Amino acid sequence: MAVQRIEVTAHTSAPPSAVYALLLDGASWPRWSPVETFELVQPGSDGGESVGAVRAFKTGRIRSVERIVGCQPDRGLSYELVEGLAVRAYRADVELTAGPSGTNIRWSSTFRAKVPGFGGLYRRTLTRFIQRCADGLAEHAATRQADA
Repeated sequence: MAVQRIEVTAHTSAPPSAVYALLLDGASWPRWSPVETFELVQPGSDGGESVGAVRAFKTGRIRSVERIVGCQPDRGLSYELVEGLAVRAYRADVELTAGPSGTNIRWSSTFRAKVPGFGGLYRRTLTRFIQRCADGLAEHAATRQADA
């Protein structure tokens, strides 16, 4: 089965530190993304939501469980799917790049469909979902920055 690739982008006037703080704080995701609930299943090696942390997010009837595999303060976050979707080898990298007017967000994912022939459908569905996450993150970070 072919590897499926997703890449979405967004921009915010907030600095990378503010965007990174929201990404790392799973409890904030229901405020800025389509995610409805968050649970820290297992703390990471350095405690809390650090590398190795397992986080569960619920959206509608879908519960996805993810493990943080990379934390680069103010630069990005990487995670892999542990369970919850009909895909294999799912990995996402959220890269933050400082610019003259704020932060550029690049959210990319790769995966393989478990069911042959469904890769394109999963890619289109996940692309819409991830774009909503990136746009919500950008907007929420900017709003919080403006209120500060």
